Amino acid sequence: MSRSTPEWRGKTDDSRPPPHVRARIFEAHSGICHIAKRKIEAQDDWDLDHVIALINGGENRESNLAPALRDKHREKTTRDIAEKSKNNRVRAKHLGIKKPRTIRSWRKFNGEIVHAGRNR
Repeated sequence: MSRSTPEWRGKTDDSRPPPHVRARIFEAHSGICHIAKRKIEAQDDWDLDHVIALINGGENRESNLAPALRDKHREKTTRDIAEKSKNNRVRAKHLGIKKPRTIRSWRKFNGEIVHAGRNR
């Protein structure tokens, strides 16, 4: 079975899908939140969520979008950001990149000033 309409792709990561594409995605998923796995009712607030987050390598295209209840979407976004941050920390550690010292000098109890070295 071939697709009668071409898949929507955003020109940039910030591009929002037009209303007809939003409706098409909602209908393709039968109005079910892909995170909570429950039917989205008329009174529920919902968003389109990138199944694979943009910050984790996902694309801004119709096949990567799915309806999600707004509160569940925000929770998933928080988890996606935390995952990206952890991946960056682990990558930096493996590459030997260290954060610079924030405290460069301090006083000992006897009043002597101690200066930190450049390296940790």
